[in-house]
Amino acid sequence: MTHPPKRPLAAMLAALGLCAQAQGAGQAGLDVVTIHGGRPTSLPAQIPTTIEGIGAAQIAERINAFDSEDALKYFPSLNVRKRYIGDYDHAVLASRASGTGNSARSLVYADGILLSNLLGNGATYTPRWGLVTPDEIERVDVLYGPFSAAYPGNSVGAVVDFQTRMPAKLEGHVRLAGFTQRFAEYGMRDRYNGKQGSAALGDRRGALSWWLHLSRQDSDGQPMGYANRLVANGVADGGGVPVTGAVAGRNPSNRDWLILGANNQVHTVQDHAKVKLAYDLSPVLRASYTLGWWRNDAERRSDSWLRDGAGNPVRGGDIAVDGRRYTLLASDFAPQRGDLAHLMHGLSLKRHARGTFDWEIAASKYDYRKDLVRVPTVVLADQEGTGQGNVTDMAGSGWHTLALKGTWRPDAAHVVDVGVQRDSAQLRTRVFATPDWLGGTAGRHVSTFNGATRLTSLYAQDTWRIDPRWKATLGARWERWQAHGGEVSSAGSALLRFGERREEAWSPKAALAWRFTEAWTLKASAGRAIRNPTAAELFQGSVVDGRIVNTDPGLRAERSWTEELTAEHLAANGSVRATLFHERTRDALYSQPLTPTVSTVQNVGRIRTAGLELAQQADGVLFQALSLQSSLTYADSRIRDNAALPASVGKRQPRVPRWRATALATWRASDRLSASAGLRYSGTQYGTLDNSDPNGAAYMGVSRYLVADLRLRYRFDRHWSGALGVDNLGNEKYWAFHPYTQRTLVAEVKFDL
Repeated sequence: MTHPPKRPLAAMLAALGLCAQAQGAGQAGLDVVTIHGGRPTSLPAQIPTTIEGIGAAQIAERINAFDSEDALKYFPSLNVRKRYIGDYDHAVLASRASGTGNSARSLVYADGILLSNLLGNGATYTPRWGLVTPDEIERVDVLYGPFSAAYPGNSVGAVVDFQTRMPAKLEGHVRLAGFTQRFAEYGMRDRYNGKQGSAALGDRRGALSWWLHLSRQDSDGQPMGYANRLVANGVADGGGVPVTGAVAGRNPSNRDWLILGANNQVHTVQDHAKVKLAYDLSPVLRASYTLGWWRNDAERRSDSWLRDGAGNPVRGGDIAVDGRRYTLLASDFAPQRGDLAHLMHGLSLKRHARGTFDWEIAASKYDYRKDLVRVPTVVLADQEGTGQGNVTDMAGSGWHTLALKGTWRPDAAHVVDVGVQRDSAQLRTRVFATPDWLGGTAGRHVSTFNGATRLTSLYAQDTWRIDPRWKATLGARWERWQAHGGEVSSAGSALLRFGERREEAWSPKAALAWRFTEAWTLKASAGRAIRNPTAAELFQGSVVDGRIVNTDPGLRAERSWTEELTAEHLAANGSVRATLFHERTRDALYSQPLTPTVSTVQNVGRIRTAGLELAQQADGVLFQALSLQSSLTYADSRIRDNAALPASVGKRQPRVPRWRATALATWRASDRLSASAGLRYSGTQYGTLDNSDPNGAAYMGVSRYLVADLRLRYRFDRHWSGALGVDNLGNEKYWAFHPYTQRTLVAEVKFDL
């Protein structure tokens, strides 16, 4: 593997883009960015702080989008850990001061419905991206930092707002797409393919508008993991079956190890359906309802590369490699099956007169209607073999929200937002044993893990237009957090319960903007965020001798102060922005060693992050048909205090690289033909708190990367269009614990009514 240079090409292109935009920007007399066409953002755009966005036309023109999170590929400072097309359980959103292991430090909404999975924090608690498909999206906007009182402390990193289509007249769409990837790693080579189809129909007749969307995605991803053994752990006693096929390498800590085979090669078939209804009870009062359904059949396969003297595959027992004995476990090459069906509901009643007072009542529910994961607990002869296993059932898990919001405009100078919110999350996990891992429906109890959290909030914020050049926002949020219903049991124990928790906190917010020329504006923002422990973090642990151990029921909430200072230049053909940001977090929540063999979530005393973000977008760069957007982020994120792991003090926060950059150029050759080329760069990262994993180019490592993407789109007529593209053109091999995709070819054709 070749690494990108320390001074990234993407960073240089970003700087060139900033210079080109600065030279071409005129004094256009603009104070705010106005979005023309489509639906406006539902984010609090009146607050003078950083908001970035992209519309449906730009997504279609510039991005090879198979999953909704692809729309975020080129946003400044953002990274989604999407490992393969259709990745449904590890695609965590990272932001300026939060890595791809901190899923609870950002919020994702679709039409006001919460998609962030706040049952836990980490790779397996990713936003439910599958409840939005790329061709539904009208626009996506991102609010950086916890600067709006309307959002809980999980907004400390960013708030992502998907607005999906709602028709003004009859419209219909059909899209067919496919991809293929040639993947090679640790000596294995294979090809993985996928296909996607969707159809949508909507109309508005009088006061009623409706939208129906259906899609299916059938996707094969590359292997996500590799069975391995440290060479030093082998026993030189002459035992075990001599085998060949093991691949020698070095692990992230640069210790010698053996790769024995690939596992978790994921095949998913995901179905998505959505119905949206809206009825105008009056010209200023609208009732809306959304029903979303997502189903996923997931199959994870494993492949042992080990062969005995007769050439037969070896999947279990004692083996010998170069005279050292190792023991294979059932989990090394275990397949897995997932059967998931989730439902999402959203209901709102909104007055939008834009007069003195507007209001909204909104409620939503996300329901794990069915969520079964099956895995064998014995060594199988092959991937379809029968035998004993465990089934994990998460049915009954989910979350629901209720919000009462008001906007008061007492005069032309003030916009006052107030609200009351209730957010509840319920985690239900039951594991049972079965004699038939593929089809068993009941069996011996193995473990139970339950818990719930509730956040009740009041907020108010006033945006004050002081004069034509000055704008200020002052706000505050009061929250009461409760944790209850925590309980855990093991196979031989009764259900043991945790005590309840209740805490209250205030979060002040402030922002100020000064337009000191017709084109230049300075903005300053500050806000406090309280990120409370999730149910999975708080109610973890195990049962030993009738007691709950290996847990910390007294986990403290993360408390962050975030500030940013921005200089922004707006012109008729684009914008340039420079933002200094700073974040101080106390009691950050990370999994850390509790004993030499056990890790659990504990508080990290202090983390400080300081950095600079540059972003630009411009049309007509060098010549009229060329558009360019780019970004460059520098972040110095350091652990300043950590009593649980002193070796981590002074080290860099996991998965927050020092440098990140993006560049995306779009050429519109004609009204029909467009082409885009993009670069994405991330610098050196670490996956551990003490930075003891310097080798990022290995399974379980976290590597730097430079990735190039291409897209060519052609509209044949007003109904038909097609696109060809390549993601990871240079076939970069890079990792975030698991391997990312290698060079992937994509194609799509679309019909618009």
